[in-house]
Amino acid sequence: MFRGSIVALVTPFRNGVVDERAFQDLVEWHLGQGTRGFVPAGTTGESPTLTHAEHQRVIELCVEAVAGRAPVIAGTGSNSTEEAISLTRHAKKVGADAALIVTPYYNKPTQEGLYRHYAAIHDAVDLPIIIYNIPGRCVVDMTPETMGRLAKLPNIVGVKDASNDILRPLATLEACGPGFCQLSGEDANIVAFLAHGGHGCISVTANVAPALCAAVHEAWADGRPDEALAIHRKLMPLHHALFCETNPGPVKYALSRLGRCAPTVRLPLVEPSERSRALIDRAMAAVGLSS
Repeated sequence: MFRGSIVALVTPFRNGVVDERAFQDLVEWHLGQGTRGFVPAGTTGESPTLTHAEHQRVIELCVEAVAGRAPVIAGTGSNSTEEAISLTRHAKKVGADAALIVTPYYNKPTQEGLYRHYAAIHDAVDLPIIIYNIPGRCVVDMTPETMGRLAKLPNIVGVKDASNDILRPLATLEACGPGFCQLSGEDANIVAFLAHGGHGCISVTANVAPALCAAVHEAWADGRPDEALAIHRKLMPLHHALFCETNPGPVKYALSRLGRCAPTVRLPLVEPSERSRALIDRAMAAVGLSS
């Protein structure tokens, strides 16, 4: 089962192309900071504006850099079932440990459509699948009942829950059983999510503060909930600041302040405003992060 602090990796750019060196250096840094897993080519990795070749290359770079030292959960979702199958096949071919597949956006499938979408990918590719449920971006919300149906398929192994409904992990546990992996997609609710039966977090903040994010999970797993909550409270201003504008603009700016990558994002996203940069700077200073 996937556990602990799993980073939703940014995709660094330089001169309009993927900065492969910066990307792999980020992976190596994370491994030394306690990060327990990696998600390349997800939304934080700007998958909507990566070409197919870039998307596949980013996953390859991650698998290569991790070199078996932690799980790689490749972002392979699409609102086209056939495209998602193709990306998932590639992820399996290059050695990813699992696929993170977002609910289809824009075309707004019914619950039956959601079930058939994931079942088709499941049947086409022998790779563990984590459902990514994020109603705020996709405008569809997979119900616990539909997730329970999917959990009966052997390679549907878990969910990244970004519903921001803290009761959802309890409902998912009832529908899917204790063997179903539950990962939060909301940094700001992680301690409550763990208390309600969650197993970890696919984190944006972990891009910038990997050691602190890992420490929350380590304290919780070791039976020190008060310490986990204290670290979480310390991180709260940073959690909020990194979403002051559309992700991943703020987190890339924060990484640039640490000298880890350029702040560049691809249109239609833009770099944070001066006011937002000042907010991010203050939040980073509050948790002791500096270049």
